[in-house]
Amino acid sequence: MRAIFYTALLTAMILAGHARAAGNAEYGRTIAQNRCSSCHVVEPNLKGGDTAPPFAEIARKRANDMTWVRTWLTSPHPPMQGINLSREEIDDIVAYLESLPKQ
Repeated sequence: MRAIFYTALLTAMILAGHARAAGNAEYGRTIAQNRCSSCHVVEPNLKGGDTAPPFAEIARKRANDMTWVRTWLTSPHPPMQGINLSREEIDDIVAYLESLPKQ
């Protein structure tokens, strides 16, 4: 009986991890607005300065390579030092980028 319980628990944890890996675009938008908007234009269709590429441009250029984005956010480079995003936050930001128009 215990083996069945632990197997079910382990299965639920694995499935929950896979479901979470997809990320939440709305949370990603909120994180980006709070943590990235001082340099990046987060909202599509808005113009910004030359400090950093707008999220819409990142989404367009990296549409087929979100692995690159995940890697970049996992170990940020200057001037993004100290951003320290969790894996869940990275998943959410990637989900937000994937939700942006690719035109």
